[in-house]
Amino acid sequence: MNLLKGKKILIVGISGKRSISFGIAKSLYYQKAELGFVCQNAYISKKIKNLANSMKSHIVLSCDVAKDKEIKKLFTDLSKIWKKFDGLVHAIGYCPKEHLHGDFIANITREGFNIAHEISSYSFTALVQACSNMLNNSSSLLTLSYLGSQRVVKNYNVMGLAKASLEANVRYMAYSLGQKNIRVNAISSGPIRTLSSYQIQDFNKIQNHAHSYSLIKKPITSKNIGNVASFLLSNLSLGITGSVIYVDNGFNVQV
Repeated sequence: MNLLKGKKILIVGISGKRSISFGIAKSLYYQKAELGFVCQNAYISKKIKNLANSMKSHIVLSCDVAKDKEIKKLFTDLSKIWKKFDGLVHAIGYCPKEHLHGDFIANITREGFNIAHEISSYSFTALVQACSNMLNNSSSLLTLSYLGSQRVVKNYNVMGLAKASLEANVRYMAYSLGQKNIRVNAISSGPIRTLSSYQIQDFNKIQNHAHSYSLIKKPITSKNIGNVASFLLSNLSLGITGSVIYVDNGFNVQV
């Protein structure tokens, strides 16, 4: 299929084969997108180069999104390869591991709260602010959320707050960029086994509960997420912006 033929899409936050962003990348590549990849640091970039090569991409850059200078440098470097591009996937979420278990109030700290919001939410805005002059007409921006933004999920704790911030961020960004004909959306995924998800205490219980109460009794995969991402980054979704699309087999509608 050719939903994304001729489109250049930057994926920020890929960390390996077991990441949701890799599933998204495979789907975008299948739809004929030209891809660029951004990793947290040079060490991860070295590991990602083989994955990038498998999708005929030679664009593998690094950026610590906690540093404005690195964000600026990222797009300075990218502009030497792509003058303009058509889409950005923000696949970044982080908080200190010790915040992902136990009692929310007992474990919360100012530092952990700020880190979670800065890396998981603010980074999306910062990246888009830095590259807005490089985005083509009808560009599409996408980020990844989770139901913990709307409901209490045991042990998800401060990441739930950060994802709620991210979803509000999507709406305000969509409002700001709509006049430029640029769309902003989020996918709220069902629980998927990744290196990040295993930082959450009792993640298997969260996943099993979601499977038991989902309307469709199948596990959510990164391929499911990737296919929806391809749609949202394509011109088939020109009428959708400021939305959170649930890809969780209907679990979000359950009581």
